[in-house]
Amino acid sequence: MAKYYVNRNYTAKEMARANISKKSRKGGGFFSTLKFIFILGCACVLAGVASLELYLSSLPPINNLEQFKPNIVTKIYSADDEIIKTFTAYTYEKIELKDIPDNLKKALIATEDKNFYRHHGYDIAGLARSTIQNVLAGRVVQGASTITQQLARVLFLNNERTFDRKLKELFIAARIEKTISKDQILEMYMNNVYLGAGAYGVEGAAQIYFDKHLKNCDLAELALIAGLPQAPSVYNPFNNMDLAVQRRNQVLTRMYKMRYITKEEYEKAKKEKVHLAKVPQFYTTNKAPYFCDYVMKELEKLGFDETEISQGGYKVVTTLDYKAQKAANEAILKNLKNWGLTGDKNQAAVFAYSPIDGRILVYSGGKDYTKSQYDRVTQAVRPPGSSFKPFVYAAAMEKGISPNDMIEDKPITIGQWSPHNYGNKYRGKIPVYTALMVSSNVCAARMIKEVGIRSVIQIARVLGIETPLEYDYTIALGSNGVKLFEFTRAYGAFANGGYVVQPYAIERVETPRGKVVYRAPKTKITHQLSMNTAAEMTAMMKTVITHGTGRAANIGKPAAGKTGTTDDNKDAYFMGYTPNIVAGVWVGNDDNTVMNKSIQGGTVPALIWKDVMKVATEPYGKAEFNYPQIELMPFAAGSNVKIIGEQSKPKEENNSQEQGNLNPEVVEPKLPESVKKIEQTKPVTPQPQTPKPAVKPVQIKETTAPVPIPMAVPENLH
Repeated sequence: MAKYYVNRNYTAKEMARANISKKSRKGGGFFSTLKFIFILGCACVLAGVASLELYLSSLPPINNLEQFKPNIVTKIYSADDEIIKTFTAYTYEKIELKDIPDNLKKALIATEDKNFYRHHGYDIAGLARSTIQNVLAGRVVQGASTITQQLARVLFLNNERTFDRKLKELFIAARIEKTISKDQILEMYMNNVYLGAGAYGVEGAAQIYFDKHLKNCDLAELALIAGLPQAPSVYNPFNNMDLAVQRRNQVLTRMYKMRYITKEEYEKAKKEKVHLAKVPQFYTTNKAPYFCDYVMKELEKLGFDETEISQGGYKVVTTLDYKAQKAANEAILKNLKNWGLTGDKNQAAVFAYSPIDGRILVYSGGKDYTKSQYDRVTQAVRPPGSSFKPFVYAAAMEKGISPNDMIEDKPITIGQWSPHNYGNKYRGKIPVYTALMVSSNVCAARMIKEVGIRSVIQIARVLGIETPLEYDYTIALGSNGVKLFEFTRAYGAFANGGYVVQPYAIERVETPRGKVVYRAPKTKITHQLSMNTAAEMTAMMKTVITHGTGRAANIGKPAAGKTGTTDDNKDAYFMGYTPNIVAGVWVGNDDNTVMNKSIQGGTVPALIWKDVMKVATEPYGKAEFNYPQIELMPFAAGSNVKIIGEQSKPKEENNSQEQGNLNPEVVEPKLPESVKKIEQTKPVTPQPQTPKPAVKPVQIKETTAPVPIPMAVPENLH
């Protein structure tokens, strides 16, 4: 027996020693400390969570909660203090929870807050989970706001992304839960949440998007509505149908996974097509809808989201000249109607801005926003026809060619391309400025051959045209599509001494208490053309309005511009400017079909431009361009001046394919007798000319062998 105890004691000792030895071998001190820190940290977190829970549970209820209304709404102002848009909830009757379809309740809960009926206004586990996901992703990929927190934000807070606001949201959510029931919270949320397109509440969304009452919406439509709160502007089906459908299908997937709907219901709803209502009139009560859409995008780039904008009570002061904007809206409707362009596909767009400081003054992306929200200022890419020619001539001026140099207005073949003038009318040797004034196609082709395609593309690029340009001689006649926004911006350099100015729409943003949270910085300005080139181009384009193809745009004060008409009259432009305002007008069909043959750059676009600019230029009187004086000389046969392409000879027809009149300028001006004598009498603008260096003309050799025309822009030109 004694032996047994001895052995047992010995074994216990040995075991203790072995354990100590084992811990020692593992470096037990460090790992014990690490383990202790981890346990202590977890304990602190748990204690913090418990304390937060205890504090939140002790918060008092909110008095008169049901009488609270959302924050005051944001208003957008023009520069002349006109309210052009108000984010106001549409006055639909409050809908009770019992009248809201069960599928919408389930869809919102599945999408926004699956634990809604189990938490106390906040979801600590969900908050921790989303925090981990966001930290791992390095950005915000998952939110954690419950429906109650979202209601707290709508009723009492704003959408600023700060830790302080998040804490307040938690505290208010806890108090809301102590004040009203879960069903009341859900009902209040559904009646106040912003769902895009000006819709506050689910009943408003149903009527705006589908033109029906909520109770009549099917599962697919209800799922689309339920997907909107996360990002109303992004998932708005009026703006982006593809994203709206993807979001709807995500909601349906969540509903199916939570067993709210059957597999058959899920599959059927996913296949449903979205049938949107025609945009109701009250959606477009804002007075400059296309411009306001542009402002919204600019605000989002500045860091505001749509919900924050609509509910933040901000005062957004823009650059818009409302009087000129109103004139543009009226001019589009009036002139299109007068010329028989009354169909939905018949459209026009106007964009105007200050070439001095970049303020956007007029912005009309179409004639009827209620029927089409497609913005033809920034989205449409349409060929400009002859209104692109000034960039060819600007490249020539930069290379030393003078407006008074002579150019051959006679047929030319470049490779397999043989452009010709409207009506096959050719004038022989004429001054360069006359070639632009009468919009000679062959002279423009001869000029791009003289200066090179690369030079023309480089000019277009540095002046602000960002759409791809083919490395092709035909761009001289405007064969390449451009955006009206970029095209008008590029013309600004002719008006402002060669300086390119970036247009902008927002002057400042103020909070409801008048605190300025954003003020527009000085706009970006770069010098891209010489002052002399801008002066020469302006002198040349003045004659387009006074004696050439753009006479319908004459506003009785100093102005310059250029008409443009494309193949088969599919697109018509007038681009023009005064010293203070640059404006571009496009007219065409959305489906790219042919317009009436009488619709040309010198007709409807020029008339719209005139109506707009008469109003827009009123504050500036008859301001003259502050440029060096440019004398446009009368030409006389045999005078000792440079002749562009003097030794070029028309190419005899061979087996090469003739491309014909690609993008002709259709308007052939009928000059009055007083103007016809310009060549024998006196200069159009009797001003001393700024001397230019003598430059030898490049000889254009026309051979019978086809010259290949490269079609890809070199990478360094993009």
